[in-house]
Amino acid sequence: MSTYLADAAEDLFVDGPSATFTYRRIGPRGGVPLVLLNRVRGTLDWWDPQFLDNLAAAHDVIVFDNVGTGYTTGTPRDSVEGLADGAIEFIQALGLAQVDLLGWTLGGTVAQHITRHRPDLVRKLIVAAANPGGQVPGAPAPNEKVRATMTKPEVTADDLVYLFFPETDTGRAAGYEHLARVATRLATGRPDVSETAARGQITAIAKDASIPFEQVQADLTTIRQPVLYATGMQDAMIPALASYTAVQHLPNATLVAYSDAGHAFLFQHAKAFTTQVTTFLTD
Repeated sequence: MSTYLADAAEDLFVDGPSATFTYRRIGPRGGVPLVLLNRVRGTLDWWDPQFLDNLAAAHDVIVFDNVGTGYTTGTPRDSVEGLADGAIEFIQALGLAQVDLLGWTLGGTVAQHITRHRPDLVRKLIVAAANPGGQVPGAPAPNEKVRATMTKPEVTADDLVYLFFPETDTGRAAGYEHLARVATRLATGRPDVSETAARGQITAIAKDASIPFEQVQADLTTIRQPVLYATGMQDAMIPALASYTAVQHLPNATLVAYSDAGHAFLFQHAKAFTTQVTTFLTD
């Protein structure tokens, strides 16, 4: 039986112009809330409860499904800008004047877009295993096996472990431990991400990949908030080079890298990473 507080968090609802958003909120209220932005094909149920509990020990943590995804109504978005607009709509629907953002993978790219276009809304930014918003010089060509696995109509547990964790005994073990932790929520009749929503998210990534690096660099220099960039050195989906490149052009950034982890380093090293996050947010 699960002992995670995140697994007991109730579903909450708030209406915005485009959707009725479903969200969960855990941790002590007060101060600036920490809003999490999810990955491709991720829903509320896919956040690792150990990771959430660690974050919520010191923070007011909010997770939600964006427009047309998972539990949230509306028409799915197919661009980073559209996903960012949905997240802003959700934050404003809650009546929050300012938030901290933590975005994982596609959510990290969306979080950077929000920060650039609504700097008044964001106090601090955490980017986990994400692209800075376009082309990265020197990045290897996309792995065809990764691309094929990611775009399958049905992604299996083995596929997720392959995509998110290193192909080592330790990495695979961490992957299946993560899946065991999320199983409690997933067993309660979750809504799947529709094929339309999944295609929209993958389209958003493709559009983003075409943005020239000169524009990426210019965009990064406009982010004045403190930024914590974090990556796994064995990330098969977004190379660590993307994070290394981004922090060179951010005026106020810190880079953290985990040598034995991949795309889901934040779940493989939940305690260590949430300690980093807590220190960053409270400094």
